[in-house]
Amino acid sequence: MTPAERVRLERYLKKRFNSNAVAVKPKGKSKDSAELHIGDEFVGTISKDDEDGDLSYHVTFAVLDIDLDE
Repeated sequence: MTPAERVRLERYLKKRFNSNAVAVKPKGKSKDSAELHIGDEFVGTISKDDEDGDLSYHVTFAVLDIDLDE
């Protein structure tokens, strides 16, 4: 994922979640995904899907059962 794509996604997610704590960071050497952080916490991955010329991004994150009790 290019730096420009990460910037666009981060801007969108900050606005969508109404939070400046959202950050989209590079994921190692991966060219089709990035990491999603809220503050200092890693919360998931963003994958780029460019199938059939329709570009989209998928956010995947896990919620642990123990986190639901907070």
